[in-house]
Amino acid sequence: MLEETVAPDPSQPSIGAVRDNQRLDEAALNTWFRANVENPVEPLMLSQFNRGASNPTYLITAGQTRWVLRKKPPGQLLASAHQVDREYKVMSALGTIGFPVPRMRAFCADESVIGTAFYVMDFLEGRIFRNARLPGIVPAERAAIYDNLNATLARLHQVDFAAIGLADYGRPGNYFQRQIDRWTKQYRGAETEAIPEMERLIAELPALIPANEEVSIAHGDFRLENVMFHPTEPRIIAVLDWELSTLGHPLADIAYGCILYHSNSESWGTLGGVDLKAAGIPDEAAYVAAYCRRTGRDAIPGFNVYLAFSMFRLASIGQGVFKRNLIGIGNAPASGDNAHTKHLAAAACAILDR
Repeated sequence: MLEETVAPDPSQPSIGAVRDNQRLDEAALNTWFRANVENPVEPLMLSQFNRGASNPTYLITAGQTRWVLRKKPPGQLLASAHQVDREYKVMSALGTIGFPVPRMRAFCADESVIGTAFYVMDFLEGRIFRNARLPGIVPAERAAIYDNLNATLARLHQVDFAAIGLADYGRPGNYFQRQIDRWTKQYRGAETEAIPEMERLIAELPALIPANEEVSIAHGDFRLENVMFHPTEPRIIAVLDWELSTLGHPLADIAYGCILYHSNSESWGTLGGVDLKAAGIPDEAAYVAAYCRRTGRDAIPGFNVYLAFSMFRLASIGQGVFKRNLIGIGNAPASGDNAHTKHLAAAACAILDR
C-alpha cells in the first residue's frame, strides 16, 4: 500500500498516490530498476508528484533513498512532444561541467517495461517556488532569487555545447521559423475551437522575427517553477523540465521568462498585482537589462516580437494541455474554458501592436 505524503511547505514537492489514469506496471519497473539503477535491500515504493502538466513524474523510495522517474504521458501524443530522451541527454551532458542539474541514473527506451520511454535521476532536497510572487519571503531574498535565476539562464546560454557532446542536439539556424512551424502544427493537432488571435499570430509572426542567427542551448521552459533552489540559500541547485530544450536562439528563453509580467494565470505563474519595487522583484526592463549585462549585449532590438513569439508558443502548449485534460489523459480535471490559451494569444497580439 502506498502512503500519501502531503508537504505543508508550498516550496516543497507535493507528492501523493499514483493517479488512476497514470498507473505503471510496478513489478516490471522493479525488475528493470534493480538491474539498471540500484538494487537496494528495501522494497521500492512508488508515488507521484502532483504538479506538472506534461510528462508524468514519480518518486521511487527505498528506505531513506529516493529517486525521480520521469516518463512520457499515456495515450496518443502529438508529434515530437514529450521527448524524455532529450531531457536525459542534455542533463547528462550539462552535469559533466557542473551546471546545476540532478544526477542522471539510467534511461529506458523499451516501452514494454512501463508502456512508454522513461528515465531515472537522483532526488534532490530543495525549494521549488510555485508562486512567482514569492509570498512569505523578504524583499532582499526575492531580489537574490530572481537575480540567480537570471544568472543561471545567462550561464546556460554561454555553455560550449559542442564541447560537452551536444553539437547534434538541434539544427543550428532558422530557429524561430522552425519553432513557429512546429507549434502551429502542434496547435492544429490539439485544436478544439477557432481562436482568432492564434490565427493572426500564425499568419504574422514569421515575417516579424528579426534576422539574428545566434545559437545556444535553449531550455525552452526556463522559469521560476522549473528550477530548484537550495533549502536555505537563494541559489539554484537544479534546473528541471528540459523536455522542450534544443539548440536554439537564446533570446527565446529570456523572452519566455518575461511572460510572467504579462500572464494572468495563477497556475502557470504571474506577477500581476505586485508592487515590484516594494517586493524586491525586478521589473521587466531591469530583468532584461541584467541578462544583457551578463551576456555582453547593449540591448535586445525587437524584444516585443520575441515576447509575442514566446506567448504564442506557450499558448500552443497550453492548447495541448487543455486537450489532454479534456479527453481524460492529463494531470488535471477537464476545464470547460480554454482561458489560458485565449489570454496568451490576445496578450501576444497586443504586444505586437505596441
